Amino acid sequence: MTSPLITPAALAELGDVTLLDVRWRLGGPPGINLYREGHIPGAVFCDLDTGLAAPPGAGGRHPLPEADAFQRAMRRLGVRDGRPVVVYDDAGSTVAARAWWALRYFGHQDVRVLDGGLSAWTAAGLPTTKEAPGAREGDFTARPGGMPVLTADEAAAVAADGVLLDARAGERYRGEVEPVDPVAGHVPGAVSAPTTDNVGPDGRFLDPAALRARFAVLGVGEGVRAGAYCGSGVTAAHEVLALEVAGLPAALYVGSWSHWVTDPSRPVATG
Repeated sequence: MTSPLITPAALAELGDVTLLDVRWRLGGPPGINLYREGHIPGAVFCDLDTGLAAPPGAGGRHPLPEADAFQRAMRRLGVRDGRPVVVYDDAGSTVAARAWWALRYFGHQDVRVLDGGLSAWTAAGLPTTKEAPGAREGDFTARPGGMPVLTADEAAAVAADGVLLDARAGERYRGEVEPVDPVAGHVPGAVSAPTTDNVGPDGRFLDPAALRARFAVLGVGEGVRAGAYCGSGVTAAHEVLALEVAGLPAALYVGSWSHWVTDPSRPVATG
């Protein structure tokens, strides 16, 4: 299996690549400001809210964009079907994972995440710049269906007969706090699996064997139907990415908790 991750040294040697800076902060500051302060040479800024998601609404806070909208956004960023794409952030790859997942879902065949993000790049002594590259129009064609997804009903079914991983912090899973969504708690039957446990102190993913061991404790292994969700479908993509590094397939409930709670008839569990 080709790893969905890439090291800074390997990226520095990659050559012709589309490099997306997807830094983002819940509540700000805007990622574009971080990008302007310094980024990896050649990188273009990709905004989570406008490039990797549709507007918030009935589908949740970061619903899946329509194929045409995603295709236009990626072409503006220079994404091409035949050119590798590398994505990075500075938050343990939580946002970069959403970019990786979205590109894979819409059919791009060569997408990788910079393991450790911008911090790993600078720690390796590699340069940054404030200069934005010139525009490079892409030719990417969005073909939906490249990654498995779950509806709310399907997520409930996975929680019942497989393993549905809740990627949020434990206190949000338990319903002790809920800083964003109107209802606290989790999908009944889901298992708490914070994405912070997928990476080490340096923000790099655990090795495949360690990830397999982590997910085995949570009930995920060969032949087990697995899915993931979070607050709005961003950090859950990080769970799917970690599972892929471990060699375990999983489906993403894109709407996640922010979609689940839009229907008051859906059950909520706490504790």
